[in-house]
Amino acid sequence: MLGQLAQTGAALAWAVAALAVIAAFVVLARAALARWRQGRQFRLRVRAEDALKHVYKARAAGERPTLESMAGSMQVSVNRAAQTVAGLQKADLLTLGEEGMRLTPSGERYALNVIRAHRLWEQHLAEKTGVAENEWHRRAERQEHLITPEQADSISAGLGHPTHDPHGDPIPGPRGDFPPMSDQLLSSLEPGRWARITHIEDEPEEIFAQIRAMGLAPGMQLRLLAKDPRRLRCWCDGEDHVLAPIVAANLTVQPLAEPAAAGEAARPLLLSHLEPGRRGRVVRLSPRCRGAERRRLMDLGILPGTVVRSELRSPTGGLTAYRVRDTLIALREEQAAQIQIEPLAEPAS
Repeated sequence: MLGQLAQTGAALAWAVAALAVIAAFVVLARAALARWRQGRQFRLRVRAEDALKHVYKARAAGERPTLESMAGSMQVSVNRAAQTVAGLQKADLLTLGEEGMRLTPSGERYALNVIRAHRLWEQHLAEKTGVAENEWHRRAERQEHLITPEQADSISAGLGHPTHDPHGDPIPGPRGDFPPMSDQLLSSLEPGRWARITHIEDEPEEIFAQIRAMGLAPGMQLRLLAKDPRRLRCWCDGEDHVLAPIVAANLTVQPLAEPAAAGEAARPLLLSHLEPGRRGRVVRLSPRCRGAERRRLMDLGILPGTVVRSELRSPTGGLTAYRVRDTLIALREEQAAQIQIEPLAEPAS
C-alpha cells in the first residue's frame, strides 16, 4: 500500500514538473513571439522612413524617384519597395501619379524629422565623442530611427542649435526650415577663384574616403588652380590636391568675394613646420580637428592669439615639445599639423 502511494506521488510530481516545463516553454514562446512582432514592426517602420527619405532627397535634387532607385537605395527587392510604397500611400504619406512619387505635406514633415535626427546625431558624434569620422554616417543611419522629435530638439539645444552637420549638410529646423544657401559645385568654380568648402557628400563611401584621406573638410578655404575634363587641381591648407571630376562632384563650395584677402588668410604656417627655437602665434585650429581632439588642444591652451614656441623635436620626428604659456607640452606631428600659426620674429637678446 505504501509502495503504491509512493509511486502515485512520484507520478504526480513528474506530471507537475512536466506541466511547469510546458508552462515555462509557453511563456518563453510568447515572449519570443512578442519580440519578433516588435522587431518586425520596427523593421517595417525603418523601411518606410528610408523610403520617405529617399523620395524627399531625390525630389530636392531635381530627380524623379522610381521603385528601382528606391530599391537600390534601401538595398531591397523592387517588390519589397513596391509594398513599402503601397503602405505609405495607405497612410497618406505619399502619392503616386503621372509625375511619379511625391510626398504629401505630412510625409514631407516625417521625412524632414528623420533627416534632422540623422544630421544632429552626426554633429553630436563629431563634437561630443571620439568616434572616428568614417563611423558617423553609419551610426547616424541607425540612430535616426530611434530619436523622437522631442529628443532631437534636446540634442540640438545641447549642441547650441547648429545649422549644419559636420559634412556641411544643412540641418532642418523643428518646422522643416533650412538655412539659406548660395553654394556651387567645386567643378563649376572658375580657375583662380578662392572659395570655402561648405559641404562634402559622404556617399558613396569610396569617394568620401578619398576626400577624407586628402584632409579636406567643411570650413576650409581653397583656391582652384586649374581644371580640365580629366582633373582639377586646387590649393588648400598649404597643400596641392589633384581631384578626379567624380571626386570634385562631391564637394560644394561658397565663392569668396575677395580672393586676394582670402588668399592671405588661407596661407598660415602649420605648427608642425615651425623649426625648433622659433615662435608663432596661433591663427586657428583646422576644421579637420573636431570633438575630443579639438577640446584637448584647447585645454592645453592652444587658442587663437596664443604664442607658441617650438623647443625640441624628437630624433624620430614623431613628437615635438612646444612651450605654451610657460608650460611644456608634447604634440605628435599630425596634431601639430592641425594648428595654423603666423610666424613671429624672435625678440632681441
